[in-house]
Amino acid sequence: MTHDANFLQAPFAAPVEMPDLDPNGPGRFFNRELSWLGFNWRVLEEAENPRVPLLERVRFLSISASNLDEFYNVRVAGLRELTQAGNTTPAADGLTPAQQLREIDARARELMHSQQRVLGELRELMEAEGIHICERDKLTEADRDHLRETFIEQIFPVLSPLAIDPAHPFPFIANLGYCLALQLEQKASGGKALQALLPIPQQIDRFVALPAEDGQHRFIFLEDVLLLHIAALFPGYRVKDHFGFRVLRDSDLELEEEAEDLVREFEVALKRRRRGEVVRTTISAGAPEGLKQIVMRELHVRDDEIVELDGMVGVVDTKELVLDARPDLLWPNYTPRVPERVQDHDGDMFAAIRQKDMLLHHPYETFDMVIRFLTQAAQDPDVLAIKNTLYRTSKNSPIVDALCEAAEDGKSVTALVELKARFDEAANIRQSRRLERAGAHVVYGFLEWKTHAKIATVVRREGDKLVTYTHWGTGNYHPITARFYTDLSFFTCDAQLGRDAAKVFNYLSGYAHPEGLENISISPHSLKPKLIEMLEREAGHAAKGRPAHVWAKMNSLIEPGIIDALYKASQAGVKIELVVRGICGLRPGVKGLSENIRVKSIVGRFLEHSRIVCFGDGHGLPHRKARVFISSADWMGRNLNRRVEHLVEIKNDTVKAQIVSQIMAANLADVAQSWVMQPDGHFVRKPVPEGEFAFNCHRFFMENPSLSGRGSAGAADVPTLTHGADE
Repeated sequence: MTHDANFLQAPFAAPVEMPDLDPNGPGRFFNRELSWLGFNWRVLEEAENPRVPLLERVRFLSISASNLDEFYNVRVAGLRELTQAGNTTPAADGLTPAQQLREIDARARELMHSQQRVLGELRELMEAEGIHICERDKLTEADRDHLRETFIEQIFPVLSPLAIDPAHPFPFIANLGYCLALQLEQKASGGKALQALLPIPQQIDRFVALPAEDGQHRFIFLEDVLLLHIAALFPGYRVKDHFGFRVLRDSDLELEEEAEDLVREFEVALKRRRRGEVVRTTISAGAPEGLKQIVMRELHVRDDEIVELDGMVGVVDTKELVLDARPDLLWPNYTPRVPERVQDHDGDMFAAIRQKDMLLHHPYETFDMVIRFLTQAAQDPDVLAIKNTLYRTSKNSPIVDALCEAAEDGKSVTALVELKARFDEAANIRQSRRLERAGAHVVYGFLEWKTHAKIATVVRREGDKLVTYTHWGTGNYHPITARFYTDLSFFTCDAQLGRDAAKVFNYLSGYAHPEGLENISISPHSLKPKLIEMLEREAGHAAKGRPAHVWAKMNSLIEPGIIDALYKASQAGVKIELVVRGICGLRPGVKGLSENIRVKSIVGRFLEHSRIVCFGDGHGLPHRKARVFISSADWMGRNLNRRVEHLVEIKNDTVKAQIVSQIMAANLADVAQSWVMQPDGHFVRKPVPEGEFAFNCHRFFMENPSLSGRGSAGAADVPTLTHGADE
């Protein structure tokens, strides 16, 4: 199968024969968990990409470690629970929970050892750039003096050394907790032995700065600083042996279905999360057997649940080495654009939206426009009501600030706060309490479904009528992640979409099933049927000899019904091109099954997050008559069957052109950051010879404004898919 990532121009490759694959059996799906691990391999390989600035490569290494931690916290934890309960029900691809755990363990161990190898390579490159991680036995006397002062003033006060003996039972080690296990002995001749733990507080940096000449940066691991000062922690003792270990715990939440007070139930569940079962323990190589056995016994882990690493335990902490002081080793600074049309209207969002529908492409256009939309609404005396869904937002959220200001000003404010946003539950509880104090109506949606839709509405009095302005997003109302997640913000005052949004909010607050939606579909009711209907419609065009083409972009594709619908459309002759960043359970390019489907993944400077689907509708793609949709939903079972999500059809011609001929075309044409999926589930990136031009969609978007925000600059032609030379 071809590795050519330029889907916009390269022809489809010849399909691959897979005679052992039953097109109706579970083998037609690729395993979700193994596909996710494959995505994280792609993230790690960016840490080895010489086209990426050095400290950004370090960041990719840290992200790969953080991703793997969360994967174990949630996905592996769930599979362990199923296995321990004796559940042998196979996943869609035919693997039982126990079989998946065995495959995951083998591949994750390989990934973790590769992280150590990559870290070693990056350390050598950093040394050449004047960034040094020093060994304990190579410190100068000046270094030791500096560390003694640092230890006493900044580290010693927050440490809690813990003896392990009958009077001091083994302490609880929290999720993500990192500890030194110590075998100590009294310095006095014939002195007694002591076993102890030294938990390393997460509040202290893992890398401690050392004195360095101008232009140089020197660090030492925190654990080495602690080992140098054991005498201050255990007077009269010296270290006989030691090792480091790190704990990951089951972090999925369990809730009582009949919880009377959902907020209080979540607060209790969050405390339970901290004490979940250990799902992975990593230890430093060469641990003394006796001490290791004590730790294993107290953590209730077996030998096969321990991962021994010859290198750094807790690679996620390498993010501390991404130094702002070395901009020459980072991506060049990028300042998001303010859309020209908003500037034409002196920053008035409502005037800009009244002129024409507007689609902003984050982070290339600033997310500040979303904040401005809600802030202006809060301060506008003609605004009567604001409604907003909040799945994830930042700690000091300007969105929440605006909603609180509006409520305190007497406006009707409704906020849907999703308490089940994984790992953001505590933050969302705090935000909901704050909104309630300001006088907003706070609702929590459904106990059994997460509300993942991204919708904001503003009702404004204009003359003798009320006009509803709506914002439909593909990403969260989160100004921090909006700096590096690629997402879409669609602003409109279309009356149909205003009515649709009102019905969705009524559904969320009053459970009244929305009837007569005019321009949107929502899960768990109509979104999946709509996608299947559109795929079948495209197959009908193919059957009649008309052009039949589908482009789609998402984070994950795993829902069996949708995958089968894609297979069916492919077999009918529909050309299907998919940009799937992460998990993909579909096998592309298989003769007789999916020969008209190809899949790519883009991993680069920004995290691809927008969800888009385009149907040629008998005209092929790209075409001005294509039917174009944006969505909050990935094509996964949870999004389509167990969440409230939206799928919005775009009808404005300029916005359609922006999505089809600018955003999707550039994603499909990308070569520099693209990996092409093979029928066996692996992704392959074709090497680009040094000095050869490789189209980079992120670079293109950074250099070209979005069509629908052009304002007086005009939106004449879609810009040519090219960009400046690498710097």
